[in-house]
Amino acid sequence: MKASSKKTDGPTKELFTDGGLSGEGHLKAGKREGKWQWFYRNGRLKAAGKYQAGDLEGHWEWWRENGQPLQAGAFKNGKQVGLWKRYYENGQLWDEGSFEDGKKVGEWKTYDKSGTLKQAKTFKSKK
Repeated sequence: MKASSKKTDGPTKELFTDGGLSGEGHLKAGKREGKWQWFYRNGRLKAAGKYQAGDLEGHWEWWRENGQPLQAGAFKNGKQVGLWKRYYENGQLWDEGSFEDGKKVGEWKTYDKSGTLKQAKTFKSKK
C-alpha cells in the first residue's frame, strides 16, 4: 500500500464523500492558511473567512442552506473577538454582542423573530 500523497502546500479542495465540493482554500505546511470558503451539498456558500496556521483568524461569515445569514464575527488566534451577530431563519437579527478572548463581554442584546428587543444582559470582562 502506498503512503498518502496528500498535498501540504498550495491551493486545495476538500470534498464530500459523494465528490461534491465541501471547501476550498490554501494549505501551508499542511495547515489551512489564508482565505477559505465552505459549501453546503447544494453548492451554496456555507462559510467564508481566513485561517492563520490552521486557526480561524479575522472576519468570518456563515450562511444558512437557504442563503440567509446565520452569523458573523471575528477571531484572533482561533478565539472569538469583537462584535458578533447571529440571525434567525427569516434573516432577522437574533442577538448581538462582543467577545474578548472567546468569552462574552459587555452588553448582549437578544431579539425576537420580529425584531423586538427581548433581553439585554451584561457580561463582565475577565481582565
